[in-house]
Amino acid sequence: MWAQMISMRIKPGRDAEMAALVEQLRAAEQPDSGLIREITMRDQNDPNHYYMLVMFESEELARARESDPRRAELLSGLRDTMVEISDGDRGFVDLEVLGETSH
Repeated sequence: MWAQMISMRIKPGRDAEMAALVEQLRAAEQPDSGLIREITMRDQNDPNHYYMLVMFESEELARARESDPRRAELLSGLRDTMVEISDGDRGFVDLEVLGETSH
């Protein structure tokens, strides 16, 4: 497994747009992308700071997903919204998954 943690600050008062953006991202997902799990989180101490943890079957599938033309077409309009509500750069951390436990 492979995962990526995405960090993004949004401008104050843009929570509804962020929620809509997350739903649109989910709707653009292709069934064969290798995505296993996606978790969206917000910092309790800084409600304008969001994190997304996305887990994939492999890094190769995740990288192929990035250039999937089906997904790119669906996301083309979302990029402008992301830039508009963002308060700074997004951060990306690539992670090797060593284990997972669900209860």
